[in-house]
Amino acid sequence: MKASPTWPIHLVLILVSAIMLLPFYWVIKTSLTGDNIFAYPPAVIPRNLHLFYYVDVWYFIPFLRYFMNSIIVSGLAVAANVILNAMAGYALTLPFQGKGFVIMLFLSCMMIPFQATIIPAYLITGYLGLLNSHLGLALPLFSTIVCIFVFKASFDAVPRSLIDAARIDGLAEWRIIQKIMLPLSRAAIATNVILAFTWSWNNFLWPLIITRDADLQTLPLGLARFLSYHEDTTGALYAFCIMVLAPGILLFLMAQRDFIHGLTTGATRG
Repeated sequence: MKASPTWPIHLVLILVSAIMLLPFYWVIKTSLTGDNIFAYPPAVIPRNLHLFYYVDVWYFIPFLRYFMNSIIVSGLAVAANVILNAMAGYALTLPFQGKGFVIMLFLSCMMIPFQATIIPAYLITGYLGLLNSHLGLALPLFSTIVCIFVFKASFDAVPRSLIDAARIDGLAEWRIIQKIMLPLSRAAIATNVILAFTWSWNNFLWPLIITRDADLQTLPLGLARFLSYHEDTTGALYAFCIMVLAPGILLFLMAQRDFIHGLTTGATRG
């Protein structure tokens, strides 16, 4: 039987990719030229490229300080997500009474928007004395239910005989997670890292509420502050956006294969 040609599929994928990437290309072009985005006809090919707006970002606000605050907060969130979500995901693979109820409770909590939990989160953070601190900024993102189930799906694929053998050898449950589960769950770890980093990196509302010191503000708050100082916003705004997006894009490109595999692990298992 003659195989169907694949070029129509490739052509459609190329066209869809070009449409999806066009806004991103326009942002980069405007950040390097400062062209009026409403000009007609639009200039597709950029001319007179320069880095003026990127330098402008460094001149008007303490970009490096905001960047380091975002790195610290996102690093805390990523580390906590990998550790806590792995422990919770492993617990959901064990047989215990009421397991179905716990899973249903987790799934129900996924439907509660973050805005509905801000007041309890603020009170708990204040009770712990973590308001206006890096740890307080990362605390609400220490664990996410989606990532817990990503770990659970990955751990379910590990043969039970391997875990039973480890228990017979005297390994504690934590050591089983550390020595067996995590090394076999590279895709789940990559998924947790990317999702936790993205959610923490782009978080605007929580830092706006709990930070009082300008030295602790993160990049999303820095963007709002930059817009209030700068009158010519188009080119500079796009330059700021590119500088904010670059770490997340770089991280995704480094771990995209494991990330996609981690998201499809549960869907492809029969």
